Amino acid sequence: MSCGKHHETDCSKVLERLAFFVDHELADADEAEIQQHLDECQPCLDMLLFEQRMKSQLARSCAEPCPDSVRERVRVRIREVHVEFRPVD
Repeated sequence: MSCGKHHETDCSKVLERLAFFVDHELADADEAEIQQHLDECQPCLDMLLFEQRMKSQLARSCAEPCPDSVRERVRVRIREVHVEFRPVD
């Protein structure tokens, strides 16, 4: 993806590090570089906002405990799994 404008940092480089940016897992210099790009590039900023919304939705959906009935069905399915090993030729 590219907005068609020249930036010091390519959109593709920003997008591949966006999840790390959202989670504050980058060095300060890298965060500053991405923030500068986001200040100049609306499509990448839109992707950042999407990433933040997805992370927020995921956090909310994981907040509810799993019902016991679901947990038990998962345990039963795990016990039903049979693994077959075959010799490698």
